[in-house]
Amino acid sequence: MDKQTMRTTILAAKKARGISWEALGTTLGMSPLWTCSACLGENSMPEAEAEKLTAALGLGPDIAEALQECPYKGTSMTKDIPTDPLIYRFYEIMLVYGESVKEIVHEKFGDGIMSAIDFTLDVDRQEDPKGDRVVVTMNGKFLPYKRW
Repeated sequence: MDKQTMRTTILAAKKARGISWEALGTTLGMSPLWTCSACLGENSMPEAEAEKLTAALGLGPDIAEALQECPYKGTSMTKDIPTDPLIYRFYEIMLVYGESVKEIVHEKFGDGIMSAIDFTLDVDRQEDPKGDRVVVTMNGKFLPYKRW
């Protein structure tokens, strides 16, 4: 089974059962964001977690097997400028602030990058009387460039 078919099957089962990503993440003992990413085909899932997920969603071993396959990352979205307003805002944030973030990371850490492998990403809700706020926290290990 390919990752796109796996994705479509998982999303349909999740909707039919009314299960949240938070609940699925708890079932697996994993972050809801990582769980969602694996279900969308962007990460591979260890066998034990794949079996727990498919049991929770009433899906078969073909889905568990597809979840375990190494993905070709970055294929779940188009390479064009995103049109979904929420995703576009993140694109816009990087257009406006990306170079500034890079400057400050280099100033504080030196020449290198933030890992997207040794990395966590959390989304939280902060209540505010003027309208609730979305809090996104990216936490990645600093990786200095090697010189040889």
